[in-house]
Amino acid sequence: MERFGEWVGVDRHGFVAELVMDRPKAMNAVSTAMADGLAQACAALAADGSVRAVVVSSTHARAFCVGADLKERNSFSDADLRRQRPRTRAAYTGVLDLPMPTIAAVHGFALGGGFELALACDLIVADGTAVVGLPEVSVGVIPGGGGTQLLPRRVGAARAAELVFTARRVPAEEAARLGLVDELVADGEDRTEALALAARIARNSPVGLRAAKRAMRLGHGLDLRAGLELEDGAWRSVAFSGDRAEGVAAFNEKRDPEWPGD
Repeated sequence: MERFGEWVGVDRHGFVAELVMDRPKAMNAVSTAMADGLAQACAALAADGSVRAVVVSSTHARAFCVGADLKERNSFSDADLRRQRPRTRAAYTGVLDLPMPTIAAVHGFALGGGFELALACDLIVADGTAVVGLPEVSVGVIPGGGGTQLLPRRVGAARAAELVFTARRVPAEEAARLGLVDELVADGEDRTEALALAARIARNSPVGLRAAKRAMRLGHGLDLRAGLELEDGAWRSVAFSGDRAEGVAAFNEKRDPEWPGD
């Protein structure tokens, strides 16, 4: 496993990369150093053209990530908190801006910034032990890792408002029913199922995957005509690629494609 600081690693499974949060003594609470590691790992993954899908996972048995390291923040002055802000923000935007499909493998607690890391992914696979929520208003702040923007896009404005304003924790079955997670799996199987899903995704064209993600992300919120123009631009970016030529040839020759990735 390649390490990015003490508490973040990247493991490779063929064309799938696993971004691993590994701060077990703190249930993956996001300290300044851990935020730096996440940002650095995401920068490396974004620049790696061989990665077709990413799974974000945790080594802690009872938590995906419990959010910000409040013990560290308790020692901060106002100036310290201002200096930390761009570093923690880089961790969340690093996951959000990954150009390839991303899947969060969630078990146990995914709260505050931990749930925001999951929300920054394209898909969330959770097991029955998962408990998710954005409890920031209960400690005098707001979701600041993308939660106020990502949650309404996922479940709608009114549902997001109820969840943010009440600061309540949502158990796995309700989370699946509300659309807070996308796939509910057997206890202990979140990582296995997320990696399997990523492997299925990674069989497809890396050029196509990145272009499709870009079109969906940038098109969200546009009116239909503007979205279709954006889609057309994304289509043109792949229509004359080596991947498109290989995909058509492989289909006609009844064989698996060998994607050139360009």
